Amino acid sequence: HDFLLSFLYYFGVLTLVGEDDMGRLLLRVPNLVIQSLYVERVQRMLLPDPAVRDMGIRAGELVSQQGDIASLCVFVQETSFQVVRNRDYRWANELTLKTAFLTLLYNDILFIMDSEPEVGRRYADLTMIIRSDKRRFKILDVLIEFKFVTLADAGVSGEQVRGMEEENVSELPAMKQALADGRKQVQSYGKSLEARYGNLRLQKFVVAALGFERVVWEKVGT
Repeated sequence: HDFLLSFLYYFGVLTLVGEDDMGRLLLRVPNLVIQSLYVERVQRMLLPDPAVRDMGIRAGELVSQQGDIASLCVFVQETSFQVVRNRDYRWANELTLKTAFLTLLYNDILFIMDSEPEVGRRYADLTMIIRSDKRRFKILDVLIEFKFVTLADAGVSGEQVRGMEEENVSELPAMKQALADGRKQVQSYGKSLEARYGNLRLQKFVVAALGFERVVWEKVGT
């Protein structure tokens, strides 16, 4: 771990920003150029086939163009998740899910992309706020809250959940709770974002994954 951090710092893909309250050094991605390189690298790891990768990017564009996240969720479930192995469950969490979506949504030309921005003393999972000089375009601001429920927490096996209808997946108690929690969060974050920026065309979503088997979503109104 220390070697990797030193290596990345030496080559300029991480920069030193200070220390935490325990005296440990804090590093971060230095700029948007390096950040986009990280995103592109992860994107190619998950989706090595350029044609398939382009399909995912087009599905991601529908979120900010039409407020439609369904195609992207289906793509992640049926394509991105297929590269995940059973042993990867050991490290699986909401960050894993968010990474799969972020690599397909990332667009720092049109949007201020922010992962875990502070919103009203809490932290939203992902925001895409249209840049002030791009607001002339017919695109949408986006807020997404991600939830990850393990198969164990849901009390089902991978084989069982693969055969379920979407509405039955959403009605599993653990998934139902995750969606309800996410709904409350995006409603709260949305109000804070509107107060901060004003005049947003904000589209709010909750995306919940059940292991690496299923992805369900909900578009949240005002």
